[in-house]
Amino acid sequence: MGEVLPMPGFGDLFTDTRGDERTMRVSYHPERGAVVLSLWSGALCRGSFRMAAAEVGRLRALLDAIEAAPAPPAAGSGGATAAVGGEVAAATEVIQTGDISGTARRAALPIVPLPRGA
Repeated sequence: MGEVLPMPGFGDLFTDTRGDERTMRVSYHPERGAVVLSLWSGALCRGSFRMAAAEVGRLRALLDAIEAAPAPPAAGSGGATAAVGGEVAAATEVIQTGDISGTARRAALPIVPLPRGA
């Protein structure tokens, strides 16, 4: 993953609900205009994602909507269901919560040939 640097002044550490020393670090790098989300297993970084600081508002709006959503029914209350557009769907169904087409801003990455060994 690269060189491990100490957390910058702006950042936080979150613990995974599964335990096993899984954590997510969120750090802000104003010099790059980026927020970095990195996934850790103990002291080993397993992956990272750099988000433009300008996208933080969109992420915050999503997290606010999740926090404001009604709580799911308690376990053992007659089966898990989810309300979608006024309809009730079983928990085993795949529920599409919104149109996600066009939200990914993809750019073609350059093709870099791999070195070949003899």
